[in-house]
Amino acid sequence: MKIALVGFGNVGSAFIELLYEQREHLAKQYKFKPKVIAVIARRGTALSKTGFKRAADVKFDGKAILYEKAIRDAEVIVEVTPTDVQTGGIALEHCRVALKMGKHVVTANKGPLVVAYRELEKLARQKKVQLRFEGTVMGGIPSMILGLDVMSIANIQEVRGIFNSTTNFILAEMESGRTYADALKTAQERGYAETDPTADVEGWDAAAKAAIIANTLMGGDLRINDVDREGITKITPQMITDAKEKNSRWKLIANVKRTDSGVTASARPMLLSYDDPLAQVNGAASALTYFTDVLAPITLIGSGAGGKATSFALLTDLIRIHVGNG
Repeated sequence: MKIALVGFGNVGSAFIELLYEQREHLAKQYKFKPKVIAVIARRGTALSKTGFKRAADVKFDGKAILYEKAIRDAEVIVEVTPTDVQTGGIALEHCRVALKMGKHVVTANKGPLVVAYRELEKLARQKKVQLRFEGTVMGGIPSMILGLDVMSIANIQEVRGIFNSTTNFILAEMESGRTYADALKTAQERGYAETDPTADVEGWDAAAKAAIIANTLMGGDLRINDVDREGITKITPQMITDAKEKNSRWKLIANVKRTDSGVTASARPMLLSYDDPLAQVNGAASALTYFTDVLAPITLIGSGAGGKATSFALLTDLIRIHVGNG
């Protein structure tokens, strides 16, 4: 499989390293020998007919090159540029062009799926290629594959989850007695929160993931502003203390539901009793609960954030494309 990698930040470089680390296992288990023949980033383009073995091997020429030309020889485009959930950003155009050229697309970018999932999914069907996006919601936790391939048979009625590990960490720190400001500072020092934490603490990240769940698993057609959103910045130490006295704790919960009028989504703080599985998810972890017509609620819990975990999600999508085309 020839791959063009678009974006070369933490996830992009970790992805190339993961392919190298797993090369023998992939060849033995799946007869799968992927190679990254192009890397496209802001700093330029790097091309290799034989494929880049390690991230350090990627050397950019600094010259502008047409996107279509850079991906011409690839079979799959892996898109991991920065996310823009309002417009889809350049990532949306990358996905559009690649699908129109008959390339499979694997992305960890939330923007295109929030803004134009229906359009992209239709393009993929028309061109008889695959659009895959495991890494968009819970990183390395296989929530989307489970939802698309298994839980859909049970008719998903509702999904609730802790989709943002940064806010979950901050709330856990506040429960241990720290102020919001101190908890945020620690999250930033540990690399859980960005210098500008707005996307996390104001609920934008969780809302985007709720929209993706609505659009891809439940037949919705929501944009980011269709999600009822509120962040955690108004939660006070007193609210944390009052919750403890009620055997409860605050969590930023994304919720997607089927209703008589369609699919609705929210991402806002909720008070959960201790006996709720999501209430037991602490630290920089994420979780998701599926509610269906057939099965009892099923909850996934884990730590799926970070470059390597997201790279694993990209790799699972690539394997499924490989197996499906075999």
